Amino acid sequence: MKVFPVAGRLVRDPATGREVTDPAGTEVPDNDPFWLRRLADGDVSAQPQTADNASQGAK
Repeated sequence: MKVFPVAGRLVRDPATGREVTDPAGTEVPDNDPFWLRRLADGDVSAQPQTADNASQGAK
């Protein structure tokens, strides 16, 4: 699955140690508990952010 960064959130990929910052998304394992928790917590998104969503996340 692909995950997308959320404005105002810093998430590092545990496999690489790099921040998830690519607006085109980062490919991660589908059923990895770490990424499922990040999605559930709103730290990353399953959809790319629009300009409206990005400004709301930064508040």
